[in-house]
Amino acid sequence: MTDRDAADDTHSPAVRAVENELARLVHQVRQTLLEIARAIEPTLQPATYRIFATVVRDPQTTSSALAERLQMDKGQVSRALRDLEELRLVQRSPDPTDGRSTLLSPTAEGTARFERAHAPRRGLLAEVFESWDLDDITAFTNLLRRFLDDAEAARPGRP
Repeated sequence: MTDRDAADDTHSPAVRAVENELARLVHQVRQTLLEIARAIEPTLQPATYRIFATVVRDPQTTSSALAERLQMDKGQVSRALRDLEELRLVQRSPDPTDGRSTLLSPTAEGTARFERAHAPRRGLLAEVFESWDLDDITAFTNLLRRFLDDAEAARPGRP
């Protein structure tokens, strides 16, 4: 047995526990995204919501930039944007710096729906951390950042 095998055996139960908790977190995030999407528009799919949320948070973006940022197929982004336009949540305008390109931004109605859908969740993290010591919140933040940085670096195919 190598040193790595011994370390793997020692870490296995702890790693499995982390996997279980991450699965719970992913499930909660997916449920929350679905709830928010449905609050904005009952027919809005989660992937389309991700695109819409990105346009709301980063207006004046292009569809190509969206596809790259969200690591989605350009065709999927294009179809979702068409749906968002039909729902009057997103609008296009000419790019003043590049006549061949259009910029995406939320409509006033889209912004209002986004804000209404998110209002019940504002303050949720503050409520969750209300009983935590500041040192625990700081430690959690640092460990989460370290975990995410290491996980991103360990992904296959990443530079």
